[in-house]
Amino acid sequence: MTKSFCLPDLGEGVHEAEILEVFVTSGQSVTEGDPILEVETDKAAVEIPSPTTGVVSEVLVKNGDMVNVGEILLIFDTADSASSVSTGEDAESTTPKGTVDQTSQYQSKDKRRPVPAAPSTRRLARELKVDLYQVLPTGPSGLVTAEDVRKAAESTTTSDVRQLEADIIYDPVPSSITSVSGDRTNRDEFGPLERLPFRSIRRETARRMAYSWSQIPHVNCQDTVDISRLEDFRQRHKKDVEKAGGRLTMTVFALKAVATALKNFPYFNATLDLDHQEIVVKKYFNIGIAVDTEHGLMVPVIQDVDRKSIKELSIELHDKIQRARSRKLTREELIGGSFTITNAGAIGGSHFSAIINHPEIAILGLGQGRMQPAVVTDAEGNHQIQPRLLMPLVFCFDHRVADGAEAIRFMQVIIRALQDPDELLITMI
Repeated sequence: MTKSFCLPDLGEGVHEAEILEVFVTSGQSVTEGDPILEVETDKAAVEIPSPTTGVVSEVLVKNGDMVNVGEILLIFDTADSASSVSTGEDAESTTPKGTVDQTSQYQSKDKRRPVPAAPSTRRLARELKVDLYQVLPTGPSGLVTAEDVRKAAESTTTSDVRQLEADIIYDPVPSSITSVSGDRTNRDEFGPLERLPFRSIRRETARRMAYSWSQIPHVNCQDTVDISRLEDFRQRHKKDVEKAGGRLTMTVFALKAVATALKNFPYFNATLDLDHQEIVVKKYFNIGIAVDTEHGLMVPVIQDVDRKSIKELSIELHDKIQRARSRKLTREELIGGSFTITNAGAIGGSHFSAIINHPEIAILGLGQGRMQPAVVTDAEGNHQIQPRLLMPLVFCFDHRVADGAEAIRFMQVIIRALQDPDELLITMI
């Protein structure tokens, strides 16, 4: 029996995914549960196991493809008897989740009969953006060969170049040039262009940031904190934390300081429910940490920050940052946050205004600690200029929920905690 495998529902709100890697090839035997694909949603990378035991007869996707939930990805050949043995049911009732009968959904997607072509030829056609139905076959029994596809691609390219030359001569605005087939060109009036896919994490980040900026009246307050004593404390204890598998960074201390401040000013640990005209205060302290990765910005969430020690937070945060950069976080680790911290100091950033991670109310930005001259007052009230390690802070908040005075008081709690390790330990609640 031939069965088609569709992209399954990967979780609430996920409608599409990008194919990161295809683990199987046409003709390969698979067992139920074997990994067949790795896909990336707007949240995380996910491995998809085979829903059935059989032979992969056709692979309809390649790395980099964007696919929708319900779209056919692979086609399997499965034996009726094998299905009955593995499930104890008749073949008709054992269609795995995410699979459909090829004669129904697959042909409903395209009413034309499939073009005879080898899997490698189909893959080449997708790479060269050639429609197999428009290719003149030269192989036996109407088989489309790889050479047929290459010739079709060359023909399309030649016609595109001719149209491009004509447009350059006659069109006064070359940036609007399109090819005969309607494809976008890779030039404008100033020179060559590169078109990069706008998808997955980057596209979702753009959508969320645009929505947040359009809905939330952002206000920010800025200050600096003297972290000289905290840095001495960090240097004394960082090796012990590293032996335990963590990293003792300023972000770890900021997590504890923020949790204390949120308990004192709960409006910043909330969401705004406009439908019911309510401020929904969270009684848990799950803090997201913005992580810069080569795939885009990811925000793993550290749950119950107020209940964990500095060492525990150091280990968990380091682990999640590493897995974020290797796309190994689960969707559950990226949701449920009530507040966000973003630290640009690791890459040399100073003051900057972050966009609130909607539907949260506020976000704290940390900059790089730098040695600077500062006025220090001794016990007798004398003033001296000394080199101190100063770190910039920028607190952005939703002005609908809180006012500037509350934000300044919130910042003062954080500053007092970060400038004095004893204060940080004493005020942790």
